[in-house]
Amino acid sequence: MASTFSQRLFGLRAKLLRRYEHGPFVRCLSGLYGCRWRRYERSGGPPGDCCCSKLEGAAFALLVAAFCLTLLFLYFWGQAENDYNDFDWFNFGHLGFWFPWSVVLLVISAGLFTYVTVLMLLAVCLLSEGQKLHLHWSHKVGILICLIFSIVATAVLSDLWGEEWTTLLLSFQVTAPYLHLGSVLLMTSLAWPIALHIFRMNGRVRKMLIFRVYLAILFTLYLVPLGLYSPCIKEKGTLGPAPALIGHRGAPMLAPENTLMSFEKAVEAGCDGLETDVAISYDGVPFLMHDHNLQRTTNIHEVFPNRTNTPAAMFTWSELESLNAGSWFLSQNPFGTAGSLGQEERRQAENQSICSLQDFLQLAGQTHKLVIFDLYRPPYGHPYSNSWIQRTLDVLYKVSSIQSSQVLWLPSDMRSLVHQTDPDLQQTSGSRLPLEELQRNHIMKLNLPYSSMSAELISEYSAVNITTNLYVISQPWLYSLAWCSGVHSVTTNAPQLLRTLKSPLLLMSPEEYRLMWILTDVLSLLLVIIIFYFHRWRERAFCSEEERKLDNSSYSQIKTEMENIWSVSSSNCQTEKMVNMPTVTEP
Repeated sequence: MASTFSQRLFGLRAKLLRRYEHGPFVRCLSGLYGCRWRRYERSGGPPGDCCCSKLEGAAFALLVAAFCLTLLFLYFWGQAENDYNDFDWFNFGHLGFWFPWSVVLLVISAGLFTYVTVLMLLAVCLLSEGQKLHLHWSHKVGILICLIFSIVATAVLSDLWGEEWTTLLLSFQVTAPYLHLGSVLLMTSLAWPIALHIFRMNGRVRKMLIFRVYLAILFTLYLVPLGLYSPCIKEKGTLGPAPALIGHRGAPMLAPENTLMSFEKAVEAGCDGLETDVAISYDGVPFLMHDHNLQRTTNIHEVFPNRTNTPAAMFTWSELESLNAGSWFLSQNPFGTAGSLGQEERRQAENQSICSLQDFLQLAGQTHKLVIFDLYRPPYGHPYSNSWIQRTLDVLYKVSSIQSSQVLWLPSDMRSLVHQTDPDLQQTSGSRLPLEELQRNHIMKLNLPYSSMSAELISEYSAVNITTNLYVISQPWLYSLAWCSGVHSVTTNAPQLLRTLKSPLLLMSPEEYRLMWILTDVLSLLLVIIIFYFHRWRERAFCSEEERKLDNSSYSQIKTEMENIWSVSSSNCQTEKMVNMPTVTEP
């Protein structure tokens, strides 16, 4: 029994010491990475030699840089999904035609990142097999294209849309704990090829340099959670109620924006309030329109082809009523959701017209919804350019049935006069002002972009009974962050989606997070120690075995044994022995 156990133990030790040459696998790697399908066997360097030439080393450095930059851009653009619609309409305003550029950019960035990631995996596998790197020239061109695309796209978006970097920073408050987990797992998995390479290298300086750099990165990742902050890591029982939902121009994913159908859909989706934009027609009728002109959301190019660039406020109400404000939604499908509409809904959407403020307020009054709107001053020369606020108040009081307490009054012009006229209006500020000024102007609510999100700021305003509304939030992760931060309401394009969330995404207690963090770091450290110790023992044991064989065997026996255990990546001890071995002439 003891003899059998010893034999099994010896056999296991022999298997661990044996170095296998994975010929077909290495040939495939070499072919994909450098198109060296028949020359892979000559790509293995001498034991302890450098992994590649200086030129190939520079190419590998560019590959690593391309991987990092494409990963950064893909993450950045993926987190910017909340604002894709704004990006596409921004391009529409400059190019004059509609196209889903945001999705195209996402697909391109995902494709380039996948390509670079595959090359990185091939390079790591080749190094693990002891092969020298010979990147094909076509891949070098591809890497340069990835680098140029990532740098140019990042620079252009930073210049035109720099506020999206704030979105990226906000996303870290939700994803950072999980990005930390993934980073530690990645560095732990790299311990195998790095340890293998270190213990087969010549040169103590290079060994220590690689080892110290790896440890520095690993321990930095271990300590990253000390500097992390996330409002979604909070004690149980301290989470407040979900933010109320205000439909941004109605429910623009389900119906054409700023139309009566859109607001009806928002009510059906469970919105607590409705948001819109108000302009004054040339004959004094307040109507709903976000853009300065009518090109994007109407068929003005068919009805008034010579007035496509004319401001919307310079049309009379009868002219505005003659325009179709819904067919564009079906043809351009801005959110990719038009296909979800039934036949009856499609017919209804196709026949929508521009909505008046009166109809909008009537709907809100009947359904007991809050309303908030931007009020645009008419251009110079307009008959109501000096009385646009009074004209709006006339509709509010004399025509509609809505209660003043349902109106979040956002326009800042003549605010004190409006408050004196009707103190029941909920005065709302669109800018972040000092508390004294807000209280002096009787501000009850702040309407801020979501990039202003701050749990401390929200808590500070809430302490003096000033609530906060953030716009425009349509992604679940961003809504979850607002929920955890204590936001009171959000303006959204997707009320039908956010209404289904029962709790914030990625919510955890500090104790749960500390447990996840500590377990991840401890398990990672143990695995790294085991991997490095295993490779150190394996290389030393292998060297000892080879020394014994070289001392007790003839040259032919040495040759036979070396053919059985020789791998593409040979150890340093083999090279030293072969150098010192006397030359033997075969008979």
